[in-house]
Amino acid sequence: MPLYIDVLIILNIYVNYFLLKATAKFTHSDLRFGRAIVSSLFGSLFSLTILLPNLHPVLNLLLKFAAAAFIVAAAFGTGKGYARLLLYFFGINFIFAGVMFTMYLLLKPPFMRYNNYYVYIDFSLAALVVFTVAAYAGICLVRYLMDKSKTDGGKYSIIIRRGEKTISVDGLADTGNILSDSFTGKSVIICGRQNANRLFENGISGNADDYISNPSEIPKGVRLIPYTAVNESGIIPIFKPDEVIIRNEYTRVFKKVDALIGVNENNICAIFNPKLLC
Repeated sequence: MPLYIDVLIILNIYVNYFLLKATAKFTHSDLRFGRAIVSSLFGSLFSLTILLPNLHPVLNLLLKFAAAAFIVAAAFGTGKGYARLLLYFFGINFIFAGVMFTMYLLLKPPFMRYNNYYVYIDFSLAALVVFTVAAYAGICLVRYLMDKSKTDGGKYSIIIRRGEKTISVDGLADTGNILSDSFTGKSVIICGRQNANRLFENGISGNADDYISNPSEIPKGVRLIPYTAVNESGIIPIFKPDEVIIRNEYTRVFKKVDALIGVNENNICAIFNPKLLC
């Protein structure tokens, strides 16, 4: 089977991006699209080792680890939590490679070539999309089941940064907060208007009716989404902060999370789903 370098590179950009998305999903970490694409592009260059003769397993492992370390650093940075992200990415990578290798051994498909832990698949874009969507759906299901069984307690602080302004708010872990943005799928942390006001030059309302009647008054970066609670439903303003950190005040352990902020007129503390701590 002929091997085309352009197809190999494009395929591995796609696969690397999927693996990064899976890592971000499992760890509830923020993954910017631009950084993910750039790191996937450079990481795909490691796939060229498929053209080399069979390498020693130890050397293969070292190269694979170097590729993973580079891709994760480029996508997420090397701050606190980097080792955890690297471990997840490395594990997901090997699961993917293992599944591909098993398929290769059992089926010996003519459209697949496997060498040095890298795979070359010569099939249609539609088949690739279907396979990726199915695999990612499986990961989302596993993450959902893990989140559903997650319970937590303790005293927390939520640190929210928007531009040059940063606030620290008392946090409450509550599995009852299942609000998420249907567009991005991200969890929404509910924050009181009094606290959220400090992040906006002209303040922000926790009453969506104020913005529905006067759309021109909606602050830049704020949008409205529907929500449903135990005794009520309605519309809530949300925005994407530049950074959100959840800190356990007992253990002093903190975690940067990928979440949106919803503004409520009544809440004093910030209410988050403990799945963000997974």
